[in-house]
Amino acid sequence: MSGDLLQTKLYRPRLRPALVPRPRLIEALNRGLGGKLTLVSAPAGFGKTTLVSSWLAALQTENAPSAPEDIAWLSLDENDGVLTHFLTYVIAALQRVDPRLGAAAQPLLRAAPLPLSGILTSLLNDISARPDLL
Repeated sequence: MSGDLLQTKLYRPRLRPALVPRPRLIEALNRGLGGKLTLVSAPAGFGKTTLVSSWLAALQTENAPSAPEDIAWLSLDENDGVLTHFLTYVIAALQRVDPRLGAAAQPLLRAAPLPLSGILTSLLNDISARPDLL
C-alpha cells in the first residue's frame, strides 16, 4: 500500500527558523490534551499547519506525556475528498505510529460497495486497543 502513497503527506512539515511565537494558541492546544478532540479550524493560509507543527515541536522539547512520535500526521489536499483515498491515507498515518493500526481495515477499502461501518469499527477497535494513544 505505501508504494502508491505520497509519503510527504505523512510527515510533519519542518518549521522555519524565523517563526513568530504564538504562546496563547500553544497554551490553548496544551489545554486540549485533556480532552478527546481538539479541532484547529481557519481558512487556508492562516497558519494552522505551522501552529500545530510548532506545538508538536514544543511538546517534544518539554517531554510532555503525549510524545510527538505517537502523533499521526496527515496533510490533506483536494484528492482527499474521495472517501477511499482519504481512509487509505488515514490508515497509513496511523500505521506510522503502530503498523498494526488499520491492518484489518485495509482489505475492506477494496470491497464494493465500501463497508464504511466495518472500516470505521475496525479502525476504532484498533485505536482503543492502544490506550496509551488515547
